[in-house]
Amino acid sequence: MVQPAFLLPVLFAGHAFSQSTTPAASVASQYSLSTSTTLPFPQATLKNSSTQSFITSNWGLSKGRIQNGASNLEFVNDPFPNAPAPGSTTSNSSAPVLQVQYPAGSFQDNNAGGAQFYAMWNSSGSAFQSMLVTYEVAFDADFDWVKGGKLPGLRGGPDPNNCSGGNQANGTNCFSSRLMWRPDGDGEVYAYVPRVNGICGDTGVLCNDQFGISLNRGSFVFASGQWNRVTMLVRLNNPTNIANGQVTFYFNDAQALEHDNIYFRSADVITVGGLYFSTFFGGDDPTWAPTNLTHTYFRNFQLFAGTSPSDLQGSKVKSAAQGRVQMFMAGPIVIAFSVLLGLFI
Repeated sequence: MVQPAFLLPVLFAGHAFSQSTTPAASVASQYSLSTSTTLPFPQATLKNSSTQSFITSNWGLSKGRIQNGASNLEFVNDPFPNAPAPGSTTSNSSAPVLQVQYPAGSFQDNNAGGAQFYAMWNSSGSAFQSMLVTYEVAFDADFDWVKGGKLPGLRGGPDPNNCSGGNQANGTNCFSSRLMWRPDGDGEVYAYVPRVNGICGDTGVLCNDQFGISLNRGSFVFASGQWNRVTMLVRLNNPTNIANGQVTFYFNDAQALEHDNIYFRSADVITVGGLYFSTFFGGDDPTWAPTNLTHTYFRNFQLFAGTSPSDLQGSKVKSAAQGRVQMFMAGPIVIAFSVLLGLFI
């Protein structure tokens, strides 16, 4: 059954969002993201081996290869030519689209389903401090959402391998900001960033001790059997001891969420690198896996970037090390106070 897409008009993280639409190019202009690129697609459908060659030759992959799931990729005809994404952006719907397959029983990024690679982009030679990614995604009409799965986003930092799969961000290695679908198509931004200043207690934030942070789960809902347009803006915190990084997300050109207190980095070595194409079911166990072969489809990838980081107000970061010192010092004080109470009771 085809599931409709919709945006929930609710209050998240202190912000209420209207249903007005803003094209990705207008968002980029608002934040002076003056450098842009569009990932090329072939003019005709391609079988798997040719699809792999096309992507590795034209998309600027880290290490020059598809990290996982190369055999699951194929450029095919648009399965939903009469079901464009809603919103104010005009879609390019003439070229083939990228199909990703997920075999029955597949889960995690290295478990036979989906695909993952890092498309580095820095055409200007500058260190990007802000980046916006926009693309369209479609799901089979009978897509089984199961418990959830990953969708492409952005990443950065000198470490191209971590900040996923339970390997945490420490402020100097990397960050990632992807999307996830959840049961019934509920959507969220899914981030690996350092957890500071009590962010896990913020409205709309769900933290998993071993994995990533969910931002505003259910604030938008993916549709099956049609195209959905997603747009995500990341602006790095600046200076590096202030938690003023920004994540803003638009669904079908309507703003769905915004967080302006994200701590991406503790050192300038972290910049925004490019597209993190990462999609799979999971989750880290078979209960996340689909029971039948299923597919997603992607098109119209565009990136905008700039060299200016966030200029928002933010709070100074209390490091984890400082927190441990304070807890260590507090322990003897509490014990001493308890002893004194015992003497006087």
